[in-house]
Amino acid sequence: MGPSVLLLLALLVGFVLLLVRGYPKARGHLPPGPRPLPLLGNLLQMDRGGFLNSFMRIREKYGDVFTVHLGPRPVVMLYGTEAIREALVDQAEAFSGRGTIAVIKPVIGDYGMIFSNGERWKVLRRFSLATMRDFGMGKRSVEDRIQEEAQCLVEELQKSQGAPLDPTFLFQCITANIICSIVFGERYDYKDRQFLRLLDLFYRTFSLMSSFSSQVFELFSGFMKYFPGAHRQITRNLQEILDYVGQSVEKHRATLDPSNPRDFIDTYLLRMEKEKSNQHTEFHHQNLLISVLSLFFAGTETTSTTLRYGFLLMLKYPHVAEKVQKEIDQVIGSHRLPTLEDRTKMPYTDAVIHEIQRFSDLAPIGAPHKVTKDTLFRGYLLPKNTEVYPILSSALHDPQYFEQPGTFNPDHFLDANGALKKSEAFMPFSIGKRICLGEGIARNELFLFFTTILQNFSVSSSVAPKDIDLSPKESGIGKVPQTYQISFLAR
Repeated sequence: MGPSVLLLLALLVGFVLLLVRGYPKARGHLPPGPRPLPLLGNLLQMDRGGFLNSFMRIREKYGDVFTVHLGPRPVVMLYGTEAIREALVDQAEAFSGRGTIAVIKPVIGDYGMIFSNGERWKVLRRFSLATMRDFGMGKRSVEDRIQEEAQCLVEELQKSQGAPLDPTFLFQCITANIICSIVFGERYDYKDRQFLRLLDLFYRTFSLMSSFSSQVFELFSGFMKYFPGAHRQITRNLQEILDYVGQSVEKHRATLDPSNPRDFIDTYLLRMEKEKSNQHTEFHHQNLLISVLSLFFAGTETTSTTLRYGFLLMLKYPHVAEKVQKEIDQVIGSHRLPTLEDRTKMPYTDAVIHEIQRFSDLAPIGAPHKVTKDTLFRGYLLPKNTEVYPILSSALHDPQYFEQPGTFNPDHFLDANGALKKSEAFMPFSIGKRICLGEGIARNELFLFFTTILQNFSVSSSVAPKDIDLSPKESGIGKVPQTYQISFLAR
């Protein structure tokens, strides 16, 4: 072996040793966690059960605040109600940054109001909240829209005459139509082919985003993006939805009446026109497309999936559905539409909906945050831009707040007198400055759709309650329930 080869080997060994000893050299003082391997991070601590299972196991050793290296990057995990509230509420500004989700980054980038940061996020969120309030509560209230959509659903379910059906796409239709009426200014027929194509893309994309392969991609996106995989399909799906949004924006532009904006897109186009001389404006085409895509996707998939879990739980626990129907009969009766005013008089139904959201645990890991400045937290120094995952599942299953966290039990949200009991640990929409933009609309939809369906129908399944499987089909960024058949029998 020549001296030059020996020298090269010595240099290589030295380099590897430096990597191992000096990894990671993060600025600041991060919370403890398993020792990472160079470039691979904590890959060896990840199991086939996915991120959530892996993080839960690591937490047993390191406590409620710990660091996991997802590939080469350190991410701080917040576990349990106290740690999450301390960060996202008590230090809301410092933890208000948004981290990335690797599988959607190629399309979303840092545009729109959900995945942007800094001034862009503040401007777009303020605008979106005000505009949604105008079109959600203004000329025709969101309540009217939801009631109308619920009646369309009742008619559709009556046509099934109690035959078993998969409720996935019907629940998507009703939730999508509410957000569509605000964003696009129209609702779609349940047989509209373009509409059904978009809903299918949403469903497939949400499932792919929550899959095991997407979690692996999160670890090594820099390397894996060059190879085939679920991430490529997600990009294609989102691009197709984005193309549709772009066409809709062009139609709006062609028919825009400045004195009478019809919806979110019109209002945004008017603001774009107003700010066209401002070089630094955030009101440009790309932010419009991604904002609409984000609202459309988030406003459809989350609430429809919650309803799907909800009715699967009603099949599993028929006595709960019966108690809800008893309360509906007492408070509303059968001859008028449920209203939002009814909610305060229906504590059991409200508790059931809360428990459906808690138990279904739709966003177990929560959307990623990052700190906006060097931040002192529980004695650790998190350098600016450190990513933070608030593990919402750990709050929704916090044994200090819920007596039987692994069991579906509406009593978790009822006090000794049968009144609705609020809980600090209930955070299905997250908490703090990044709380879900559509929380109010989603809560109204869940109440009105759930009560209207059970006012008109009893539900049944050919599968015995004890055999109904509640375990998710996918569990990653989101939780996706198993597909199932349900019969809606007219009451």
